[in-house]
Amino acid sequence: MGPMIARRLLVSMPALVGVLFLCFCLLQVVPTDPALIIAGADASPDVVAGIRKDLGLDRPLLVQFFEYILRVAQGDLGRSIISNKSVMEELQATVGPTTELMLGAMLLAVPLGLLLGTVAAVQRGTLVDRAIVALSVAGVSMPVFFVGLILMQYVGYKWDLLPFTGRTGPVWDGGLPALILPSLTLGSVLIGPIARLTRTAVLEVLGADFVRTARAKGLKEWVVIVHHALRNALIPVVTLVGLQAAFLLGGAVVTETMFSWPGVGRLAVGAIVSSDFPTAQGAIMILALAFLVINLIVDVLYVALDPRVQHS
Repeated sequence: MGPMIARRLLVSMPALVGVLFLCFCLLQVVPTDPALIIAGADASPDVVAGIRKDLGLDRPLLVQFFEYILRVAQGDLGRSIISNKSVMEELQATVGPTTELMLGAMLLAVPLGLLLGTVAAVQRGTLVDRAIVALSVAGVSMPVFFVGLILMQYVGYKWDLLPFTGRTGPVWDGGLPALILPSLTLGSVLIGPIARLTRTAVLEVLGADFVRTARAKGLKEWVVIVHHALRNALIPVVTLVGLQAAFLLGGAVVTETMFSWPGVGRLAVGAIVSSDFPTAQGAIMILALAFLVINLIVDVLYVALDPRVQHS
């Protein structure tokens, strides 16, 4: 497994550099001048030109990007134009909340989606199956912001059951209630796709010869479903979860903004709106790294579920 992980890491590095270069170029075409933001609207052209020279903005684009990559390799992401704090310091304060939100959403969506999909496959053609399929389609159709607004309006505001704005602290230090609504919002839209694919995969596996053999050996039905059918149906589901990582990261930006959750997504939105380019580049790099790490975890799970993948 070690060589496989090493190969995946080698493949991921050019992808990360490509993402950074694309974002670097896109931020350069933004009409706002970072030097003008630092100097102020009333600054003279000479002052603005001096700041641009100090920041290296007067150099060619490729030279700027090469110098940026060298600084990143040394752990220097620059300083925020707005707060004058280290970008690394800003990111360290937001990575934890985003990780909590992502894990909370996954812990909700994956087990519940697997359960609903398996029940629908076992109860194929019944009212339970039709109800789960209908709920799955409805879940796929609802955008993140709509689910969030409904939960905020009723669960948070009208019924006053859970806090719906801000983060009160880490999960282990009384922050769990504030995490529930953002996690429900982000995870609920993933339950439908996971349930639908699980249903299809389990139905396909239930007709396989090894499942009939397991039943002929007299194994209990739940053992056949969980240990034989569901495990062999997990590979396409793991693929879907990996692909949905990009959706989770994008949805986290919306969710964090709605619930005033101090995560990387909200930091990225605020930095882009205020033309804080160093912070925006750092936040985008962290999101890209998260996506690559999730895909690496998916590759490792492939090998755990089907060892033949390692030799393919």
